[in-house]
Amino acid sequence: MRHNKKFNHLGRTASHRHAMLANMACSLIKHKRITTTVAKAKALRKYVEPLITKSKEDTTHSRRVVFSYLQDKYAVTELFKEISVKIGDRPGGYTRIIKTGHRLGDAAEMCFIELVDFDENMAKAAVKKTTRTRRSKKSSAAVETKAAEETSAVEASEEVSAAPAQEEAPKAE
Repeated sequence: MRHNKKFNHLGRTASHRHAMLANMACSLIKHKRITTTVAKAKALRKYVEPLITKSKEDTTHSRRVVFSYLQDKYAVTELFKEISVKIGDRPGGYTRIIKTGHRLGDAAEMCFIELVDFDENMAKAAVKKTTRTRRSKKSSAAVETKAAEETSAVEASEEVSAAPAQEEAPKAE
């Protein structure tokens, strides 16, 4: 029976598994997003999120603890300097797993795992959301035509001001 045996061994020995997760964690910290299988991503999430929580407190002890897991001083520096500053107020859930389909060779379920606050696409989508009412459709059409007229007038004035400057240059030679 498998009672209380939740850990996914990923088909590897303990030393191989620890080395693989440390390397994947370093890659995630450096690149902010990596592509992998779903099983490895779930194991990596359990491995890296406590390290990110530990990085919120920038002490010598916490740096040494994180370094003992990662064994990469550049990744540790990146984690404490850049990532911990950006996720300082977040209470947890630092990573996001998004499934991308199946791998062609062996049909393994693939995904990418990324740090939540470092995804520009999701941040832009959150900023662009604005509320619109039905009444604003007519006024927005009028605003768009007025803006289009203004931009065409500005472009025309730029063309006129650029034309004499180009004609004067050959005369000076």
